[in-house]
Formats: sequence, C-alpha cells, structure tokens
Amino acid sequence: MSVNPNLLKILIDSNDDDSLEYTLHLNERFFHISHVSIIHSSIPVNKPTTRGGVYFSDKFAYKIKGEINDLSVIPLLTNNMLGPNTEFGELKITTEIESDGKKTCVEMFTNLTNSVQTPDSIELSMIIIKLNHFN
Repeated sequence: MSVNPNLLKILIDSNDDDSLEYTLHLNERFFHISHVSIIHSSIPVNKPTTRGGVYFSDKFAYKIKGEINDLSVIPLLTNNMLGPNTEFGELKITTEIESDGKKTCVEMFTNLTNSVQTPDSIELSMIIIKLNHFN
C-alpha cells in the first residue's frame, strides 16, 4: 500500500470540516460522492494476507465510505467488485485539499469491499490502496 501518512492526516482533518468535494472517476464518467468518512481500522485477518487470491490485505487499513445518488453508477461497479469477477479493479476518487496555503489535488485509488443500495442511492465501502497528490 502506498499511502503517505502526512497527506492522509491532512485529508482526514480536512474531511472532518465536511468541506471537501469527492468525485468517483469510472469508465470516463464522473460521480459526486457525498457523506464521505475516512477512518483507520482493523481488517478481519490475523496476519497480512492476499484475500481471495486477488488483493492484498494488511491487519489495518484506511477505509473510505461514501454515498452516490446517481444510480447509473451501479452497472459500472460490477466490474470492480470481487465476487463474480476474477479481477478486482481499482476505483479512482479525486478531491482537492489546501496544504501549506496551496491547493493540492489528491487522487485515491481504492478497492470496493461492499456496497449497499437504497431506492435513492448507493453507499460504497472501500479500502484506500494508493494516494497521490500534485499541484
């Protein structure tokens, strides 16, 4: 996992203010993500392992959860979920934070671990696997 802890702390602190806007990039389409939370929590494994032979899981991970109100995203997500697929695609999420008085673009690459659909939205639970930033 390639996650800069300092950048992640800035991201989590900025997220606590609820001032960040998140965008999911999927198949050349963009989806606004709302009600985003980022936490560091345990994963139900006893030691670092490859889960399902598809993706690596450590004992702790940074997790991100958010909601998309555009249900047209659902058919696009099926190619990124573990289960019916042998490949486990990464989801790209972007946002913009302020760091040292400058705007910084942040790219998160995640694995989708769970989704819950309601009549109006879909809630995505993901693990952050890579975090990039650029000005």
